[in-house]
Amino acid sequence: MEISSETQKSMMKTGTSLVGIICKDGIVMASDRQSTAGIIVMSKDTQKTVLINDYLVYSGCGLSAAIRRTAKIVAAELKLKELRAKSRPTVKQAANLLAQIIYYNIRQPSMVPDEMGALIGGFNEDGSTELYTIDPAGNITVTSNYDTNFGSGSTFILGLLERHYKPGMTIKEGVELAIEAIKSSTQRDIGSGYGIDVFTITKEGIKKVVDQDIVPEYKETKK
Repeated sequence: MEISSETQKSMMKTGTSLVGIICKDGIVMASDRQSTAGIIVMSKDTQKTVLINDYLVYSGCGLSAAIRRTAKIVAAELKLKELRAKSRPTVKQAANLLAQIIYYNIRQPSMVPDEMGALIGGFNEDGSTELYTIDPAGNITVTSNYDTNFGSGSTFILGLLERHYKPGMTIKEGVELAIEAIKSSTQRDIGSGYGIDVFTITKEGIKKVVDQDIVPEYKETKK
Protein backbone atom coordinates (compact mmCIF):
# COMPACT_ATOMS: atom_id res chain seq x y z
CA MET A 1 0.00 0.00 0.00
CA GLU A 2 1.38 3.40 -0.95
CA ILE A 3 1.60 6.01 1.81
CA SER A 4 -0.03 9.28 0.86
CA SER A 5 1.85 12.58 0.91
CA GLU A 6 -0.29 13.92 3.77
CA THR A 7 0.52 10.83 5.83
CA GLN A 8 4.26 11.28 5.20
CA LYS A 9 4.04 14.90 6.34
CA SER A 10 2.07 13.91 9.44
CA MET A 11 4.76 11.42 10.48
CA MET A 12 7.14 14.35 11.03
CA LYS A 13 4.70 16.05 13.44
CA THR A 14 3.50 13.17 15.59
CA GLY A 15 5.82 13.53 18.58
CA THR A 16 4.88 10.39 20.45
CA SER A 17 5.45 6.66 20.92
CA LEU A 18 2.55 4.21 20.67
CA VAL A 19 2.53 0.43 20.49
CA GLY A 20 -0.11 -2.27 20.23
CA ILE A 21 0.84 -5.95 20.56
CA ILE A 22 -1.30 -9.00 19.75
CA CYS A 23 -0.93 -11.83 22.28
CA LYS A 24 -2.49 -15.29 22.38
CA ASP A 25 -4.80 -14.27 25.23
CA GLY A 26 -5.47 -10.63 24.36
CA ILE A 27 -3.91 -7.29 23.43
CA VAL A 28 -1.35 -4.97 25.03
CA MET A 29 -1.40 -1.22 24.28
CA ALA A 30 1.16 1.29 25.55
CA SER A 31 2.39 4.86 25.10
CA ASP A 32 4.72 7.50 26.50
CA ARG A 33 3.62 10.74 28.22
CA GLN A 34 5.48 13.61 26.56
CA SER A 35 3.49 16.31 24.79
CA THR A 36 5.37 18.78 22.59
CA ALA A 37 4.89 21.99 20.62
CA GLY A 38 7.73 22.09 18.13
CA ILE A 39 10.94 21.87 20.16
CA ILE A 40 9.23 22.69 23.48
CA VAL A 41 8.00 20.05 25.93
CA MET A 42 4.56 21.34 26.91
CA SER A 43 3.58 18.49 29.23
CA LYS A 44 5.35 15.60 30.93
CA ASP A 45 2.16 13.86 32.04
CA THR A 46 -0.10 13.43 29.00
CA GLN A 47 -1.84 10.06 28.95
CA LYS A 48 -2.05 9.06 25.29
CA THR A 49 -3.68 5.67 25.81
CA VAL A 50 -7.14 6.07 27.32
CA LEU A 51 -10.45 4.27 27.75
CA ILE A 52 -13.22 5.21 25.33
CA ASN A 53 -15.69 3.09 27.28
CA ASP A 54 -15.62 -0.15 29.25
CA TYR A 55 -14.63 -2.30 26.25
CA LEU A 56 -12.45 -0.03 24.05
CA VAL A 57 -8.97 1.48 24.42
CA TYR A 58 -7.66 4.26 22.19
CA SER A 59 -4.17 5.66 21.53
CA GLY A 60 -3.55 8.74 19.41
CA CYS A 61 -0.63 10.55 17.80
CA GLY A 62 -0.68 13.97 16.18
CA LEU A 63 -2.52 17.12 17.19
CA SER A 64 -3.40 16.85 20.88
CA ALA A 65 -6.70 18.72 20.60
CA ALA A 66 -7.83 16.49 17.72
CA ILE A 67 -6.97 13.33 19.66
CA ARG A 68 -8.96 14.37 22.74
CA ARG A 69 -11.90 15.70 20.75
CA THR A 70 -12.11 12.61 18.55
CA ALA A 71 -12.13 10.27 21.57
CA LYS A 72 -15.16 12.10 23.00
CA ILE A 73 -16.98 12.04 19.65
CA VAL A 74 -16.37 8.30 19.19
CA ALA A 75 -17.59 7.54 22.72
CA ALA A 76 -20.77 9.58 22.22
CA GLU A 77 -21.52 8.15 18.76
CA LEU A 78 -21.04 4.58 19.96
CA LYS A 79 -23.40 5.16 22.88
CA LEU A 80 -26.05 6.57 20.53
CA LYS A 81 -25.59 3.59 18.19
CA GLU A 82 -26.01 1.20 21.11
CA LEU A 83 -29.21 2.89 22.26
CA ARG A 84 -30.68 2.87 18.77
CA ALA A 85 -29.71 -0.70 17.86
CA LYS A 86 -30.18 -2.07 21.39
CA SER A 87 -26.89 -3.94 21.01
CA ARG A 88 -23.29 -3.03 21.71
CA PRO A 89 -21.18 -2.00 18.68
CA THR A 90 -18.28 -4.30 17.80
CA VAL A 91 -14.63 -3.29 17.91
CA LYS A 92 -14.63 -3.30 14.11
CA GLN A 93 -17.60 -0.93 13.98
CA ALA A 94 -15.86 1.41 16.43
CA ALA A 95 -12.67 1.33 14.35
CA ASN A 96 -14.59 2.12 11.16
CA LEU A 97 -16.30 5.05 12.87
CA LEU A 98 -12.94 6.40 14.01
CA ALA A 99 -11.48 5.96 10.52
CA GLN A 100 -14.38 7.87 8.97
CA ILE A 101 -13.86 10.77 11.39
CA ILE A 102 -10.12 10.94 10.68
CA TYR A 103 -10.69 10.65 6.91
CA TYR A 104 -13.27 13.45 6.98
CA ASN A 105 -11.27 15.80 9.24
CA ILE A 106 -8.05 15.76 7.21
CA ARG A 107 -9.95 16.73 4.05
CA GLN A 108 -11.83 19.74 5.40
CA PRO A 109 -10.55 23.28 4.70
CA SER A 110 -9.11 24.49 8.00
CA MET A 111 -6.43 26.83 9.34
CA VAL A 112 -5.41 24.04 11.73
CA PRO A 113 -6.17 20.61 10.18
CA ASP A 114 -7.03 17.81 12.62
CA GLU A 115 -4.02 15.65 11.77
CA MET A 116 -3.84 12.47 13.82
CA GLY A 117 -3.42 8.72 13.67
CA ALA A 118 -4.76 6.14 16.11
CA LEU A 119 -4.72 2.64 17.46
CA ILE A 120 -8.02 1.28 18.77
CA GLY A 121 -8.41 -2.05 20.52
CA GLY A 122 -11.07 -3.79 22.53
CA PHE A 123 -13.07 -6.92 23.24
CA ASN A 124 -16.36 -7.99 21.69
CA GLU A 125 -19.36 -9.46 23.47
CA ASP A 126 -18.24 -12.96 22.46
CA GLY A 127 -14.91 -12.39 24.23
CA SER A 128 -12.79 -11.98 21.09
CA THR A 129 -10.24 -9.15 21.01
CA GLU A 130 -9.24 -6.98 18.04
CA LEU A 131 -6.74 -4.20 17.34
CA TYR A 132 -6.96 -1.74 14.44
CA THR A 133 -4.65 1.00 13.24
CA ILE A 134 -5.86 4.12 11.41
CA ASP A 135 -3.26 6.28 9.71
CA PRO A 136 -3.48 10.11 9.44
CA ALA A 137 -5.06 9.80 5.97
CA GLY A 138 -7.93 7.63 7.27
CA ASN A 139 -6.76 4.19 6.09
CA ILE A 140 -7.82 1.40 8.45
CA THR A 141 -5.95 -1.89 8.92
CA VAL A 142 -6.58 -4.80 11.27
CA THR A 143 -3.44 -5.67 13.23
CA SER A 144 -2.35 -9.30 13.27
CA ASN A 145 0.89 -8.99 15.25
CA TYR A 146 1.92 -5.47 16.33
CA ASP A 147 1.71 -1.85 15.25
CA THR A 148 3.06 1.57 16.22
CA ASN A 149 0.87 3.71 13.97
CA PHE A 150 2.75 6.86 12.85
CA GLY A 151 4.24 8.13 16.09
CA SER A 152 7.68 9.69 15.85
CA GLY A 153 9.09 6.90 18.01
CA SER A 154 7.93 4.16 15.64
CA THR A 155 11.32 3.95 13.89
CA PHE A 156 13.00 2.89 17.12
CA ILE A 157 10.15 0.65 18.31
CA LEU A 158 9.69 -1.33 15.10
CA GLY A 159 13.28 -2.55 15.03
CA LEU A 160 12.92 -3.90 18.55
CA LEU A 161 9.58 -5.58 17.79
CA GLU A 162 10.94 -7.18 14.61
CA ARG A 163 13.56 -8.97 16.69
CA HIS A 164 11.66 -9.81 19.86
CA TYR A 165 7.98 -10.28 18.98
CA LYS A 166 6.83 -13.90 18.89
CA PRO A 167 3.41 -15.07 17.69
CA GLY A 168 1.50 -16.67 20.54
CA MET A 169 3.27 -14.76 23.30
CA THR A 170 1.40 -14.33 26.59
CA ILE A 171 -0.06 -11.10 27.93
CA LYS A 172 2.73 -10.99 30.53
CA GLU A 173 5.36 -11.28 27.81
CA GLY A 174 3.52 -8.65 25.75
CA VAL A 175 3.54 -6.19 28.65
CA GLU A 176 7.28 -6.68 29.16
CA LEU A 177 7.91 -6.16 25.44
CA ALA A 178 5.71 -3.03 25.36
CA ILE A 179 7.66 -1.51 28.25
CA GLU A 180 10.96 -2.20 26.50
CA ALA A 181 9.59 -0.73 23.26
CA ILE A 182 8.59 2.56 24.91
CA LYS A 183 11.86 2.75 26.82
CA SER A 184 13.79 2.23 23.59
CA SER A 185 11.99 5.07 21.81
CA THR A 186 12.30 7.52 24.71
CA GLN A 187 16.08 7.05 24.68
CA ARG A 188 16.39 8.34 21.10
CA ASP A 189 13.19 10.03 19.94
CA ILE A 190 13.04 13.72 20.93
CA GLY A 191 9.23 13.65 20.80
CA SER A 192 8.81 10.87 23.39
CA GLY A 193 9.52 10.50 27.09
CA TYR A 194 8.69 11.09 30.76
CA GLY A 195 6.44 8.11 31.41
CA ILE A 196 4.87 4.82 30.36
CA ASP A 197 1.22 3.74 30.44
CA VAL A 198 0.34 0.14 29.59
CA PHE A 199 -3.13 -1.42 29.24
CA THR A 200 -4.15 -5.03 28.70
CA ILE A 201 -7.30 -6.10 26.88
CA THR A 202 -8.66 -9.62 27.44
CA LYS A 203 -12.07 -11.28 27.48
CA GLU A 204 -12.13 -10.52 31.22
CA GLY A 205 -11.91 -6.79 30.55
CA ILE A 206 -9.45 -3.90 30.37
CA LYS A 207 -6.77 -3.25 32.99
CA LYS A 208 -4.11 -0.59 33.39
CA VAL A 209 -1.11 -2.66 34.44
CA VAL A 210 1.77 -0.16 34.22
CA ASP A 211 1.86 3.46 35.40
CA GLN A 212 5.49 4.62 35.46
CA ASP A 213 7.37 7.91 35.44
CA ILE A 214 10.64 8.24 33.55
CA VAL A 215 12.74 10.55 35.69
CA PRO A 216 16.05 12.01 34.44
CA GLU A 217 19.02 11.26 36.66
CA TYR A 218 21.85 13.78 36.92
CA LYS A 219 25.31 12.57 37.90
CA GLU A 220 28.41 14.59 38.55
CA THR A 221 31.16 13.80 36.07
CA LYS A 222 34.36 12.60 37.66
CA LYS A 223 37.52 14.09 36.21
